[in-house]
Amino acid sequence: MIDPRYAFISAYLKGEESTAITMNQMGEMLRMDNIHDALALVRETDVGSYLEQLPVETFDDLDMLLWHYLASCVGYAESFKFSPPDMARVSRAYMAKYDVLNIKAALLGISTGRKASLIPVGDISDRGLLDELSAAEDTGKIIEILTASGLRDYVPAVESYTNGEGIKARALAEARLESAYYKSLQHMIRRVKDGSVLFQTMGMIIDLANLQIVSRTIIAGLKVDAVQCAIAGGYLITEDTVKELLSLKPADLHRHLEDTQYSDIAEEILLCHDRTRSITAVQDVIDKHRFKLLREMLAPRVLSPLVMLWYIVSKETEIRNLRLILKAVNDNVSREEIKPYLVS
Repeated sequence: MIDPRYAFISAYLKGEESTAITMNQMGEMLRMDNIHDALALVRETDVGSYLEQLPVETFDDLDMLLWHYLASCVGYAESFKFSPPDMARVSRAYMAKYDVLNIKAALLGISTGRKASLIPVGDISDRGLLDELSAAEDTGKIIEILTASGLRDYVPAVESYTNGEGIKARALAEARLESAYYKSLQHMIRRVKDGSVLFQTMGMIIDLANLQIVSRTIIAGLKVDAVQCAIAGGYLITEDTVKELLSLKPADLHRHLEDTQYSDIAEEILLCHDRTRSITAVQDVIDKHRFKLLREMLAPRVLSPLVMLWYIVSKETEIRNLRLILKAVNDNVSREEIKPYLVS
């Protein structure tokens, strides 16, 4: 018998998809001369209606509002009392990624001596400790904030940076943060409905994360022990595979992965980097394929906590695209340059 609680929240979350900005609307926004005209085109969408009620003077204002919008959407979806506990469990475990991003930014702030720019999403933000994290001058303060936020699982990764300095030490600490995050997700998966599907999905997402680590390392020639940065739990690109791939030249990466679904992605990374000469091309390509993978695995699911995960991923992608478009409009960047980076 179908649990009516799943039917209710699935209907709501699927219904929300119809209020999102379409790719056609995004194309129209790129033709506008300023942010306000661009936003006027989407005032009937959920995010457009949200932004219309708030003062927007600069892109930085807008950027902060978009992050608050994401947090409010997720918080509202979690707030339904007539909803299976699995829904909120999946949501909270996934959204911890923003705490990880903020911890990484704080570590970077310590190493550069500059105040970290953080995202107002996650448990640290919800507890009102984001400003303290941004101003943290040492790892001891970060650990104190993590403890107060109920995020002790990330303390060992931060402690590992205490005794090291420089890019290598920070890269290893960041990798341990990522590993702790995915370990937490895998632990959560075992306790939810349709966990087997989510377990396979997360394994493939870890594959993409490891492919990103390898690609950045061999393309940029980084002097970092990327094997130690590999994330455990990959579906095909395991820690041992990462070690093999690191010995290759960039042009050989896709051939070594020829019998896997990641060969074309590796080739696209190389082509995109050759065209742009920017190391950010690696993340741009990975982001696009991560979304496609999640859409394929999650979007068809209904009456399942995976509906919540797909809702969050689709909102994240809508906001990502919107930030790119509005930044391009604000900075008068060539619209043709932006289109390839939009995820659909």
